[in-house]
Amino acid sequence: MTATDSSSTEADSSTLIHDRLDRARETLEQEGADALILFPSSNMGYLSGFQEEPMERHLFLFVTREETLFLAPEMYDEQLAAESVVSTVRTWSDGDDPTVLLAAIGDELEITSGRLLVDDTMWALFTQDLRETFPEATFGLASEVVDELRLRKDEVELEKLRSAAAISDRVSEAVRDLGEEAIGMTEAELAEEIEHRLTAAGGEGVSFETVVGSGPNGARPHHRHTDRQIERGDPVVLDFGTSVEGYPGDQTRTVVFAGEPPADFEDVHSAVLAAQQAALDAVEPGVEAQAIDRAAREVLENRGYGEEFVHRTGHGVGRDVHEPPYITEGNERVLEPGMVFSIEPGAYLEGEFGVRIEDLVVVTDDGCERLNRSPREW
Repeated sequence: MTATDSSSTEADSSTLIHDRLDRARETLEQEGADALILFPSSNMGYLSGFQEEPMERHLFLFVTREETLFLAPEMYDEQLAAESVVSTVRTWSDGDDPTVLLAAIGDELEITSGRLLVDDTMWALFTQDLRETFPEATFGLASEVVDELRLRKDEVELEKLRSAAAISDRVSEAVRDLGEEAIGMTEAELAEEIEHRLTAAGGEGVSFETVVGSGPNGARPHHRHTDRQIERGDPVVLDFGTSVEGYPGDQTRTVVFAGEPPADFEDVHSAVLAAQQAALDAVEPGVEAQAIDRAAREVLENRGYGEEFVHRTGHGVGRDVHEPPYITEGNERVLEPGMVFSIEPGAYLEGEFGVRIEDLVVVTDDGCERLNRSPREW
């Protein structure tokens, strides 16, 4: 990338974030709220360009109907100037009481008795300080505004998600090709191998802790990995992903590296694969999220594995690897172009093995685009 290309990309990103802030302000007004108060989270990154891990110091982004500013430790002054589109920063030094500055900002923004929407994941330490500093305010959750903004991904976001999915695809195919080499490896060793390959392929760490569930461990949907050795004939659930510029991948395949699988495995795998395809075929604008869950569940129920499908069919993916829309019974949210979510039906036979197959999809004008393209066969 040339210096000109880099400058153009940064300008495009800045424009997108300013557009998000404009829409956030409009939504605040529609919701009758006076301010968003965000702390280090995916929401802060989405609306400012600045991404940081939560910590014990007070670091807030205020978004009101007219203004945007940071309250931040002094040490972040230069970093915020370089990485955020927000130009107004109020800083405090170690040794200061940050709630004094917090109170001053409340007066400056005229929000001390308003309706304030705080980050859903904000630590209790900080929400308590906000309540004590603004005792006349009422409080709600930032998701009332931000979830709607984040539901539909723009083209820049989609390209990052496609890139993350492509890396998962390459690693999935390479790991599948291990064949006999995987026999005798522990789940933890294979997870480490997967994570190394994700980074080598251009990924930025892992989206979540890698799942390698071999044999009976695969029957636990939230199993991560242990020191169990992979044996010949073991069905192995592989669920992993990496991030590209803050946007995660998430893919699951169930494979048998070598040997003959258990007697029922082929039937279970084909049922899960058919359920995933049925769910994918049901995706189009105007359909309720719960209809996708029903499509997958109907197939597994008809094949005799309905009771073994013990979780929702999918979850949204964007700045977070789990976010709205949730593809589950009871969610009447209507799908719209630009929404991204997983389709991941599974069947889990306790004490024997599990099967899960997962891809990410984006809703298009007339259906959906499948972001993952690696083989789904076992």
